Amino acid sequence: MDQEAVLDLYRASGALLEGHFKLSSGLHSNRYLQSALVLQFPEHATALGEALAARNVHLKPTVVLSPALGGIVIGQEVGRGLGVRALFAERVDGTLTLRRGFALNDAERVLIVEDVITTGGSTLETARAAEAGGAHVVGAAAIIDRGADSVKLGLPLQALVKLDVQSWQPGQCPLCAKGDPITKPGSRA
Repeated sequence: MDQEAVLDLYRASGALLEGHFKLSSGLHSNRYLQSALVLQFPEHATALGEALAARNVHLKPTVVLSPALGGIVIGQEVGRGLGVRALFAERVDGTLTLRRGFALNDAERVLIVEDVITTGGSTLETARAAEAGGAHVVGAAAIIDRGADSVKLGLPLQALVKLDVQSWQPGQCPLCAKGDPITKPGSRA
């Protein structure tokens, strides 16, 4: 699946939004990618998961780990595509943690999977949760890469789409300066 085919799914699903948004990273942006609108269709979720799995099979992951909430569906589909189990980390007192009986050990090779990656903060936090469980993180994957730096991540990063979307620190946001109302559509309040 090439970049344009992925973006066509987002457009057709109404998942490529324009406006003034506060991202989970805290940055502000004029565009937002609402992956849940694409992933609600099983055929799209399966196709995207298989495409990401194919790009990461060389890493030989034994488990997929995603941050809740946005990464759960695509993580499950990538796990299915790779034939490995798919877990998710969720926030406990503000920190991503393995819960619900999920466990990792030192023999496991973890692929971190997200829907959209912007700064890489959630990816790094999810990697820390995997490492706290004793596992070895072998890479990261996302449907959309909004500008993450794989060098800063310290992990190989594969994305189906590399999309340069402007984002600003809140104090430097031109949309705030114009008085445009802001929306927080992500999974973190």
